Amino acid sequence: MEEKGKRLSELLLGESCVIRELRVGGAIRHRLIDLGFAPGGEVRCIGISPLGDPKAYFVRGAVIAVRGCDGGNIVVD
Repeated sequence: MEEKGKRLSELLLGESCVIRELRVGGAIRHRLIDLGFAPGGEVRCIGISPLGDPKAYFVRGAVIAVRGCDGGNIVVD
């Protein structure tokens, strides 16, 4: 049975977390890791677009916008 866990896309404005797992493969996985969304990395939600998607995250000294469909593949603690 697969544990669901909290997803990056579920973070509220101002919440911080640590990335636990990426549940995506291929080029998207490599791109997320290159941007700093690697297991063990700390992330903070610093902005939400007016319609709720995408959200802006502060990671490794940069602000990165991530769509909900991609953030849903990132499991956090």
